[in-house]
Amino acid sequence: MNPKLASPTPNLQSVSALRVTSSTDPLGPDAALAGRGDPEAFERLYRATCDRVFALARRMAGPGAAEDLTQEVYLRAWSKLHTFRGDARFSTWLHRLAVNHILGRRETMRRREDRYRTGEGVFEGMAARIGRPGLRMDFERALEHLPPRAKTVFVLYDVEGYAHDEIAHRLGITVGTSKSQLHRARMLLRTHLD
Repeated sequence: MNPKLASPTPNLQSVSALRVTSSTDPLGPDAALAGRGDPEAFERLYRATCDRVFALARRMAGPGAAEDLTQEVYLRAWSKLHTFRGDARFSTWLHRLAVNHILGRRETMRRREDRYRTGEGVFEGMAARIGRPGLRMDFERALEHLPPRAKTVFVLYDVEGYAHDEIAHRLGITVGTSKSQLHRARMLLRTHLD
């Protein structure tokens, strides 16, 4: 074999370390240390990037929510830092994480506001249900009668405001299963409350 044509086998650990600590990313060394659990390195990352994340949160969600969103982004960054591979700059990775988190939170808040928004005439034209004393169960007792998975999906979707894809991801089920469990929970609640 011609020695000029032979390519050396790269040491994958050194390639990975080079990616993270690359001279093109001034935050790379701290990101690598923080990824291994170093809180001082994470604090340096926070101090170097918090103004940008706060400004992004303020632009995307408004001044009232920016502070909380910034804290949530850094909590999420700390828990997800082990997934940072160094393929891009740390600031780019953090920006993407922040955008995704803020968009998700905005969508959740929008759904929650839509659910509780009232307008004039909302109840006009709706027939009142006639109460049947003695045959109704209170809502809490009705919830107790639901199967565990249906109850969990119902609470996450109708009470907490999560989307079906978020519920599916959290519970390790498909979106279709989440929707069918929600439907099942609603039908069972209806029978228990009637």
